[in-house]
Formats: sequence, C-alpha cells, structure tokens
Amino acid sequence: MAGCSSSTAPERSAVRRSLALLLAMVAAGCLGSDSAERAEEASAIAAVFETAVPYSARSLDSTDLAAFLSGNPEYRPDSTAIAEFYARRDLQFAWFVRDSLTNQADAFLALAGVEGYGEGERRTTCDSCAASAELRLTAEFFRFAARNYGGNFSRDLRELDWFIPRAKKDIAQLMDSLAAGTMDLSAYEPLHPQYHLLRDAFRQLSAIAELPWPALALPAGLRRIAPGDSASVVPAIRERLWRLGDLGNLGEAGTSPQLDSALVEAVQRFQERHGVAPDGVMGPAFLRALNVPPAARVRTLLVNMERLRWVPEEQPPNALVVNIPDFQLHVFEDDVEVLTMPIVVGAHATHTVIFSATLSSVVLSPTWTIPASITRNEILPALARDPDYLRRNNMEIIGGSASAPVIRQRPGANNALGRVKFVLPNHFGIFMHDTPARDLFARDQRAFSHGCIRLSEPRVLAEYLLRDHEDWPPARISEVMLGGRETAVRLAEPRPVLIVYFTSWVDREGRVNFRDDVYGHDRKLADELFR
Repeated sequence: MAGCSSSTAPERSAVRRSLALLLAMVAAGCLGSDSAERAEEASAIAAVFETAVPYSARSLDSTDLAAFLSGNPEYRPDSTAIAEFYARRDLQFAWFVRDSLTNQADAFLALAGVEGYGEGERRTTCDSCAASAELRLTAEFFRFAARNYGGNFSRDLRELDWFIPRAKKDIAQLMDSLAAGTMDLSAYEPLHPQYHLLRDAFRQLSAIAELPWPALALPAGLRRIAPGDSASVVPAIRERLWRLGDLGNLGEAGTSPQLDSALVEAVQRFQERHGVAPDGVMGPAFLRALNVPPAARVRTLLVNMERLRWVPEEQPPNALVVNIPDFQLHVFEDDVEVLTMPIVVGAHATHTVIFSATLSSVVLSPTWTIPASITRNEILPALARDPDYLRRNNMEIIGGSASAPVIRQRPGANNALGRVKFVLPNHFGIFMHDTPARDLFARDQRAFSHGCIRLSEPRVLAEYLLRDHEDWPPARISEVMLGGRETAVRLAEPRPVLIVYFTSWVDREGRVNFRDDVYGHDRKLADELFR
C-alpha cells in the first residue's frame, strides 16, 4: 500500500524483480509491432470467434502450464486459477496478438511499475519464449491483483483474531476483463468509503512524516496545564497542533506560553480525535498522544487501510457495530447512526474476538452461568478462602462435580450481567450486557472484562430494540428488569452485529481519528506488511 497509488514502492520493486525474466526474454528477441497491424489482427480474430474477447491466434500446448509451474514453484498457489483461466480460453493466449504484446499487456506492465522496455524490445517469434512470457504475465497478474485488490495479508486472518468473513474479489473476472481490453480497475479497488478517506488522510499526514518530532513534556512540578495557565512548553504544543490541523493558525499568539481559549479548542479537537476526554487540559494522556510521531500515524493509517480491504464495501443497513479500540457501540438504522454509547471490552488476556453475529433476543433480569475458566481460576479459590462466598454473591451450584462444579448467579443487583443481556449466538461465548461496575465507563481506556461487552446504557438499547413490540413498552421493560425472574424476548427482526478492530478512521466531520492498539493487533499486522 501507499499514499498515491494502490501499491507501495516495495511492492512495485517486487513485481519488477519477479518480471525480470520476462523482460529478459523481451529484450532478447522479442516484442514490437505497429499498432495498425495489431488492430487488424485483433479484428480478424474477433470475427473468427464471434466474441468481444480478442483471442490470440496462438495457443498453449496442454503441457506448457505444468512445465511452467514445475519450473516456477512460486506461482503454484495460483495454479488452479491460472488453469481455469486458460480452460475458458481453450488454451489461447491472452497477452499476445500474433508475435506482439497487446495493449493490455503494456497496460499491466505499466500498472505494475515495470520500466525499461522500449518499442524495439516488444516482439517474440520463439514459440517457447512466447509461451513462457504469456504464462509469466498471467501468473504475475494473479499475484499482483490478489495483493493490490484483495489485501496484502495472505495468511489466515484468524491468526489476527479476525473472524469476520473476508470480502472476496473475483480476480479471474478481473483478468478476463483486462485481456478483453478493459483497463478500468476501479471496481476492484476497495470500495469502502473509509478506505478512500484514510488514503486522503495518509497523503496529508505524509507531508509532515519526516519532520523532527521530539517528545514534549510538562515542566518539572506540573501535572497538567489547565485553561488560563502558562508554561514554557505551550508554544511547542501550539505549533504541533497547528501542523496537525487542530489549530487553524498560529497568528500573533504563536509564541505565547498561555493556554488561551483558541488553544483550548484546539486541544479539545485533538483529544476528541484521539479518544481522550475533551476537557481542554494538557495532561499526561494528551501529551502521550501528541508525542506519537506522524510517521507512526502513517503506519497506523496503512494498517487500517489493509483491514478495509478485508471487509464488505457496505455494512448491513441496521447493524450494531462495536469498535474495540474505540470502546464504543454504534447503532445504525437505514445506514444512519441513531445511538452510540461507551462500552467495556475484554482485557488483553481475555480479549474480545473480532467477529460478526446476529442479535436475536433480549434477556431481562438474567441469570449468569459462570464459565468454567472463571469458576476454576476465580470462584473456587474464593470459595476455599470463604465457605460463605456463594451465598453472599447470590450464587448456586447447579451441576458438575465437586472439583468442577457448574455455578450460576441468580438475578439481582449484584449479578455480573446486570439487569439485561443481549444474546448474539456465536462460538466464542461473547454477548453484550449490563454491569453493576459502573465506574469503569468514566475511564478513557476500558479493556477490563472477561471478553464480553459491557454497555453503559443497556436500558436505552433494550427500549430501542423492543420499541415496535407492543407487548414491551418502556414501563414493562423496567419492571421486568427489576423483577428477579429471567425473561427472554425474541426480536421480531434480528439485528446484525459487527465487532471490529479499527484504530484509525475518518469521522462524520472529516477528522481523522486514532486510538491505541489495545490488543497489539496493529503491531502484528504491521510486522507482516512492513517487514
């Protein structure tokens, strides 16, 4: 990936290296023909085959592909796709008309960034050279297209705890269209609007990525700089916020050490973009975010652009979206956000998984059947210290054995799931729920749970989901939530749920946002992309 094109300089270099043999064959005897002759030949071929596909008069031998793959094992992962492509063409060449490369071959070589071939180096009469050049172009195209239009992370995404089905691109169709003379590849680039917004942000941030970015610190003895305060570090902070676009201009106050009203607004904008409480105070969390160099932010943008290659171009119109690093739930109706709330997600050791599911029911006044791991690691040690632990915590043993009991917590004020649970069946045992631990929602970083998602306003969500259910007006929902008897209500229309992991995005105001890499997923993906 890169800012101004769909492939980075290292990617283009890799393509150049892998096409070196092709260009050597080209230079050794080969490619060159006048365009009039080529057009005449293409028209004649099209007339013979009565098709819009400009098939070549040259064909591969049935053993050519096997011999090519045997000699070039790096292309074997795409062997099935290559074979199917030529089967559809009855083994006829895709990149040649008579003895010369087609305009489409030229276009691909240019797209891949291959340079150094001239008009006198474009002709081949050697059948074995032509077959090898034809197959290498096709094999390289599948590799290039998969990388640039399908994503650069080639391994199983589950290695990154990503269990949302990956968006598919029909590379074979792309190949067919290119061979047929179509060079509009826009439909094969990531179409998610966030991809293009992040690409624009990448270009802007790249402009300052090479600037010195020394760490700024509060003066000795100061824990924070509040509005109206003055400090020697303020002018440097002011300039940095101006470079990042949060401060409109420096003006006459550029060297002022005071945190004035204009600077307070800039601090708040920066805080909002970085998940810090927007209080306008220059404190430790603010400075930590401000000290991240633009070059590191550029890498974050590229990592998230890669993730956007994996997802469908459009999310379901009535989805509930949990973004783990943002610690927020977003509820959409007809693609319009109608509700958002802070959440608590899994701690690093018990992290929330990235997956998609369907919210099927709301459970009021829920019981909690405690997972075996929590029983083993927390409940049994507590019970050994305090034999009265179960009674005091409104728990009961409902099965299992003496060494591995199944324990359930009854409904009530101290139930770990609070007063309401939202069921989204999945293999990970993750759901959304209320919680009695309300103080955690006041923190900027909220990764504390055993993996499930705690909601700050669960009653609001329950009322929203049941708003069209005439048997469940808000008053009855509140009554049953406090009633002490578990009651499940199935949704008339189940809602899709997406639990995602994006540490950068552009918001509705056009501001690029960044969040901490709470689980280290950015680091793992960056190791793959930039090694």
